[in-house]
Parts: sequence; structure tokens; C-alpha cells
Amino acid sequence: MNAIVTTLLALVPPGGHVMTTTDCYSEARAFIGDRLSKMGIRSTFIDLDDMESLKAVLDQDDVTLYHADSPTNPLLKCVDIRLVAELCHRKGALVCIDSTLASPINQKPLTLGADIIVHSATKYMAGHHDVIAGCVSGSEALISKIRAWHHDLGGAISPNAAYMFIRGLKTMALRVEAHNRTAQQMACLLECHPKIERVHYPRLESNPWHQVAKSQMTGYGGVVSFEVKSDLSGTMRFVDALEIPLIATSLGGCESLVQQPAVMSFWGKSDEEKTKNGIKDNLVRFSCGIEKFEDLRDDILQALEKI
Repeated sequence: MNAIVTTLLALVPPGGHVMTTTDCYSEARAFIGDRLSKMGIRSTFIDLDDMESLKAVLDQDDVTLYHADSPTNPLLKCVDIRLVAELCHRKGALVCIDSTLASPINQKPLTLGADIIVHSATKYMAGHHDVIAGCVSGSEALISKIRAWHHDLGGAISPNAAYMFIRGLKTMALRVEAHNRTAQQMACLLECHPKIERVHYPRLESNPWHQVAKSQMTGYGGVVSFEVKSDLSGTMRFVDALEIPLIATSLGGCESLVQQPAVMSFWGKSDEEKTKNGIKDNLVRFSCGIEKFEDLRDDILQALEKI
């Protein structure tokens, strides 16, 4: 969050205008909608794939920065980064992409036209579920502005965390390759299972975001979300029956993690907000680790039998 907040404060002045998507990272969404308004900065929220609304807002000629996640969490929707960058740059707006769920291995937004990339380095980059950190990448001119604000805000990680982060970078490419491979096999397995209603994974040709993802990603990440053919309690039984993954909300580490967003990351949210964000009671987010696929497969199959 410090990476996101520092970037926004450094690049969007009072009187500026931030445009973002309705399903960007929830804490970023709250900061943009609630905090920036108190600083004299306006915000507009649009659906990720609504290009007509994007063009209409840009035509007002006052958008300072466009911010979006790609892929999104937990439904893995994908922004057409090339198209968005082209449209925004025509009107003088900067483009900031949170590429955390892709990892720097699978997606490089700067080469697609984005101006700034933010990552939760806690995830794939550090890769061991033991570091909390953020990362911002961009041109020297933009990073210099962000660095000045970073010094003022003081969100520096500790030397030990920095060391562990550097350690993680050394194996990131190998780990992400394993995440990609396992998640793809998992998605194909679940798509054909009679107890699964729907699988959210952009590698699948049946996924509505497949063509966009294929055009800008070299791999599709280790997160697979899916909807179980059951209700809230039945889905909880499935999650509880899993033996390998830990029940937790992070991703991108060596260990597989699983969560049920309706009772975890969206706990306490209204039904209206859950519906608006596509969070169903039967939705499960599975963050594949680097275990053998066969072990994860057998675990998921036995857990589905408990429904």
C-alpha cells in the first residue's frame, strides 16, 4: 500500500483526477475513493472492460492518472494495457498498472505502454510468505518524483526484509514457471469436473479474458479461482477438507494457499458490495505453490467428494 499511496501522491497533484476500475485492489480502491477526495483530488471508477466509459472520461481532458490491476484479484480479469495506454496517452494521462497477480516474469506492462508498474513484492517476487514489501517501476523522471515522496512518508522495509527479497528474486523465474504449469493443469482439471460450476483462469480458451491475456502475458500465474456447485457451508466443507494448502489470503509463495473470499477477504462486506465485485458464496481462490501437481490434484479431488 505504501508503494501505491506514494505513487498516487507523487504523481497526482491537488485538483488532479484519478480514474480507476471498480475491481482494483480493495485497499487502493478505498484510498482513491475516500482519502484522495479530502486532498482535493477527484476520482472516477469504471468497469475494467468498459472502453466507452474510459473514452468518455478521458474526453473531459482532465484525467491525470489511470490506475488498474491486471489481472484482478480474485476473478483474474485482464486490462487491455496496450489499448488503455494508447487512449490515455492521447489525452496526456499517465497509466499505472498493478501487475502483482501476473508477476514480472509473466507480464511487462512498461513494454506495453504503461508508465508505472506497482507490485506487492510480498507475493511472487519475494516468494516465500515471509516478507511484506512493495515495488514501483518506471522511468527515472517518474521514479525520482516518487522517491522524494517515499523519503517523506518513510515506508522503508528493514534490511533483513530487503535481504530476503533479494534472495527471492534469484529463484523467481523458476518458481513462477512452476506456478504457471501447476495452475494451468489445475484449471483444466476443474473445468471438466462435475462439481465445479465455473473456473476463472485466463489461460482457458473458454475464459472471456483469454484473448487479452494471450496478447500481453507469457504465462498466466499461479492463482485459479473457481465456483463450487454448492452453497456457502458446502464450500466451507470443501475448503476445510483440503489437507495440503494452508487457509490464508496471500499468494505467490512456495506453499499452496486457499481461501473462500465471501468469509475471508470480503468478510463484513455487504451483500451489495460482494455482488458488485462478483464475490459469490461458493467462490474459492486457490493459490498454487510449487508442490507436485499430482499431490494437489488428489487433494482437491478428495475434498470435492466431501461436498
